[in-house]
Amino acid sequence: MLLHSKIIGKGYPLLILHGLLGMGDNWISLARRYGQEGFEVHLIDLRNHGKSFHSDEMTYEAMSDDLLYYIQHYNLKDINLMGHSMGGKAAMNFVLTFQDLTKRLVVVDIAPKYYPPHHHFIFKAIEQLDLNQIENRKEAESILLQTIDSKPIVQFILKNLTRRQDKGFAWKPNVEVLKQSLDDLGASLPPLSVASIPALFVKGARSPYIIKDDYPIIKAHFPNSEIVSIPNSGHWVHSQSPDVFFNKTLSFLTKA
Repeated sequence: MLLHSKIIGKGYPLLILHGLLGMGDNWISLARRYGQEGFEVHLIDLRNHGKSFHSDEMTYEAMSDDLLYYIQHYNLKDINLMGHSMGGKAAMNFVLTFQDLTKRLVVVDIAPKYYPPHHHFIFKAIEQLDLNQIENRKEAESILLQTIDSKPIVQFILKNLTRRQDKGFAWKPNVEVLKQSLDDLGASLPPLSVASIPALFVKGARSPYIIKDDYPIIKAHFPNSEIVSIPNSGHWVHSQSPDVFFNKTLSFLTKA
């Protein structure tokens, strides 16, 4: 099945993959800026997210197959691939298998290592929200804030709510499958796998997702990579420091 996407601009193909519980629309502001710089930006909803199809399978191998089908469907050549968090892992896995299709890789605040599941508190809060009873998003926000002590995270989660035609709300993502797949989504890259294409790893200086101890494993998998740290930013570095992030990534993507 074909992944849902929004395509912005014309030029060199740039495919952007969101993180867990995200969607392509999270990147709309940056996509418009890349679109003005000679890129055809594909904001993709990964399987079980956004407007894309739901499936019981949620592995990086399956996501790589989805992406290959998408690229073939649109007859794309020499793609630039960018991914944040889970989307960064998906991008890395794709490149290791199909690096002949990829010109450059941008990985945002994730390393090729194993991450223990750490999103259970989000799914627990989601499960406590009775979608048949809430009247509006403000009420949903108030309930979620009782268990999640972060308004930005709650607002991020609420972007996944959609109104049903009858009454109440529904989740866009396949919440149950995502919850069951957390261990698979934390998986490290296959050992000894190497991709030689140019790669840029962008980390938030305040984020714990990439630490200096991770630099050797990044270089082992992606020997032609560079790592940049953006000050005053956490895990959502692209939304917390959009101008610096845009300038760093555009410079890399347009490098001769």
